[in-house]
Order: sequence, then C-alpha cells, then structure tokens
Amino acid sequence: MQFAGTAAPRRKTRQVNVGGVLVGGDAPITVQSMTITKTADVDGTLQQIYALAAAGADIVRCTCNEIEAAEGLAHIVARSPVPIVADIHHQYKMALAALDAGVACLRLNPGNIRNPEHIKTVARESKDRSVPIRIGVNAGSLDKELYEKHGGATPEALVESAHLEMRYFDEVDFHDVKISVKASNVPLMIESYRQLAEVTDAPLHLGVTEAGPPPAGLIKGTAGIATLLAEGIGDTIRFSLTADPVEEARAGRQLLESMGLRERKNVDLIACPSCGRAEIDVYKVANEALAAFGDREIPLQVAVMGCVVNGPGEARDADIGIAAGRNKGHLFVKGVNVAVVPEAEMVDALVEWAEYIVEHGADAAIAKADVAVATREAERDRAALLDDKGDDANHSEQKIDLIRKRDT
Repeated sequence: MQFAGTAAPRRKTRQVNVGGVLVGGDAPITVQSMTITKTADVDGTLQQIYALAAAGADIVRCTCNEIEAAEGLAHIVARSPVPIVADIHHQYKMALAALDAGVACLRLNPGNIRNPEHIKTVARESKDRSVPIRIGVNAGSLDKELYEKHGGATPEALVESAHLEMRYFDEVDFHDVKISVKASNVPLMIESYRQLAEVTDAPLHLGVTEAGPPPAGLIKGTAGIATLLAEGIGDTIRFSLTADPVEEARAGRQLLESMGLRERKNVDLIACPSCGRAEIDVYKVANEALAAFGDREIPLQVAVMGCVVNGPGEARDADIGIAAGRNKGHLFVKGVNVAVVPEAEMVDALVEWAEYIVEHGADAAIAKADVAVATREAERDRAALLDDKGDDANHSEQKIDLIRKRDT
C-alpha cells in the first residue's frame, strides 16, 4: 500500500503469509511487537497479546525457550486475535515444538543456531506446514567467524549472515522467508538494510534492536525505521523499547500513519507549541485529550490550540479542533467554528464531536451547529485577546528593533 506523499516507491518484494497476515509484495506494512510475559503463563500472555492488538499490532512474537513455553503456545495460538511468531534462540528442538504448537511463523537467530543440519531440519518441517521463517540477524549475537572475518559487526557481516542462512534453506527448497539485520547502532542498522535490499527480494523486517527506554529509544527506532521506509525499504516493523510493549505497537502504528503508509486507525492529535498568547496550559490539555481518546478507533486529526487568534487558521486542515478563548473553548470542524464550550468541558466536547463526525461525517456536524453564533463568539474573543496582548504576543518585533539598532 502506497499513499501520496511517500518519498520513494516501495521496493518490490515477494510475499509471505503469516497466519493470514500478508507481509511483503503489495500488502500494507505491518506492525509487530513481542510479549514480555512468561509464555507458559497462558492467561497473562494472552492478556498482553490482546492489549498489543488493540494498540495496533498485526503480529505478535512470543518466546519459546523451554518445553513449558511450547506447551503454552499450544493454548495461546488458538485464542490469539493475531498471528503468533515463536522466538527461537539456541535450541532448534524448540522450533520444532513451536511448529507442533501451531505457530504462524518462526524467528531463528543465525548467530545462535549454527549447525547446518539443525537449520535444515527446521526448514523442512516449516516447509511441510507452510510456515514462514524470519531470519533474525542481530549485530549483538553475530556468528564469531563472521565477526572476525569482517573485523566486527559490519553491514557486510550482517548481510553475509543472512545469506548463509538462506543458503541452507535453499538446499531443502525452502523460500518462505523474511529477513531482519538489526543493530542498536542506527547508522549500522540503516546501511545493513540498504545493502540487504540490493541483493534479495525477500520481505524485510525493520527494527533498531535494544533501542532503550523512551524517549531516546523512540527517537532511535524512528530514526532508523523511518529513514528506510522513506527510501521504500521495509515490509514489517518493530520498535524495540525498554517499556511496556504496548508502547511499541502504538509507536509502530503511529509512525506508519504519519508517513501515509497505513490508513489512520486512531486519533492523530496535533497541538501548538504554546506562546505568550496561550489562554490555557496547552501541554496539560493536549495530554488530557490523548488520554480521553485512548485507543478509541477514531481515525481523525484532532487539534488542541492555545488561543483563538491563530489556532483555527493554523489547524484548518484538522478534522476537528478546539482553541482557547477567555475561560472557554472554541470548537471548530474543518476550520469552521461550530460551538463554544466552558474551558472545563473542552476535552469532553472534543471527544463527543469527534464521535459524531465518525458516525455522521463532518458536513453533518457543521450543519447541526449554529455557525453564526460560534463564529461571532470566536471573533469577539479574538479581538479582545489581540487588544490585550497585541499582535506580537512574544515581543519579536521589539527584539528585531533591538537587533537592527546594533547594526547601525
């Protein structure tokens, strides 16, 4: 799926089917996350999977590091709202157990399972069951020989690791593969995926591994993932945060929506940075609005503006917004003033009108409003605010005069 405004055409890849969710080809770019519960805790793990799905995850990965985890997967897979990927590290038999449990995909780390016969055994079993495998190369667990050959975890080393794994798969005629070459270093991650995209048509799973806690982790993940997506590289993504995994799913979904790579599912809240003219605590109201909308599926752009002077004009392209006046909020839909509400009711009014727009449309919302009264009230508050604080609330003209005097 490609929307207007994307920087580069999306790279052509073959497609794999992960439990009914298509990855690659012309399928929408998908969002993934991973549970942090013990997989043997079936109810706890399912609770987290449902929370991840509600936050925008299309696919969820669970660890399968022991037989109890595999047994847990047997219960989880049938009850999960999204396809489950089993994360396998050192024990190839756990991959076989996960296949027996019915998972939709496996993730194998070439740096941890290096015996060619073990790798080919898993590939044969996966082929028989039509279960794809993600080759999950990680700079932090790169094969020792490749590390020494390339003088470290270089892009060339990560790409070669993926190719070696694919060679084993080719020997048993298994090609249902997607690949990741993750690193915690953003430039390394970006260059590794660029090189990989040049030599394979397999779908690519993007991520900056071990990015750390927000906000730094979000910045690193976004820097790496968004750069590649803008170049047309990437078919599925995961933010790796030291945080509640729901934050990963939410960040992934918001990133794709903001880049026009997925249709909007939840609210896109925009807000002014505030200034000397602001009549409210913009940060507080914006956060209250985010909390009020929560995970409601309201696919609108919602604006919170600090004053009625420039607010409606600056946010005229928003589906709905509110701008502060004197102890009241001026609600606008598509730039048209539709209502005036007490300041304490601003957030509630936003949610109420947004729900109405989703059900009936923006035109119907405008039609039901007394636009003349709302516009008159907004103009009155706008004039009063300009009279009180002036056109230049931040005194920029005064500063410019001072600068010019120094130049004379």
